[in-house]
Amino acid sequence: MEEPGSIRPGGRTARVRAAVLRAAGDVLAERGFAHLDLTDVARRAEVGKTTVYRRWGTVTGLVADLLTDMADQSLPRARTGSLEGDLRANARLVQRTLADPRQGNLFRAVIAAATCEPRTTEALHRFYDTRVREWAPCVEEAIDRGELPAGTDAEEVVRAVSAPLYYRLLAAGGPLDEATADQAANAAVAAARAGAFVR
Repeated sequence: MEEPGSIRPGGRTARVRAAVLRAAGDVLAERGFAHLDLTDVARRAEVGKTTVYRRWGTVTGLVADLLTDMADQSLPRARTGSLEGDLRANARLVQRTLADPRQGNLFRAVIAAATCEPRTTEALHRFYDTRVREWAPCVEEAIDRGELPAGTDAEEVVRAVSAPLYYRLLAAGGPLDEATADQAANAAVAAARAGAFVR
């Protein structure tokens, strides 16, 4: 038996899922995880609340499915032909997402929930693992071209690009602009070239 929220439907069911996930994202962005309520989400999505309770079961089941959908909908990685170009594209994608008023607030709410709710934590980890694996090949290709030392951990390089941007979002404040994104990418490239991510 599949967990609530894990069904991957088509047709009318897909439209219901899309409406419910959009409504859940709106509530998270507007009011945070503490105010996420399945009945309210059903009302916003114009869906019967029994449908929402039957399919997702709990708020955490709904958030887990929202994160799965966000990973599925994320843009594919860029292919610029250079490590710097690829990682800069990754950093700018993260920066645009986090600087967006709705998306930035949504990520704050989900990350806050993940600090104390295990199922949300697992879903958030799956989301980031999916995105890191999507971008890791640009680092692997750079290793193959001889731009980075053999044994460089490609996934750790990708994580190093986005980490400073999430730090700005969640802790330090300050601008989340393209210059900040480029600086994060450049720092990750320099560290990788220096062997900081060799296993």
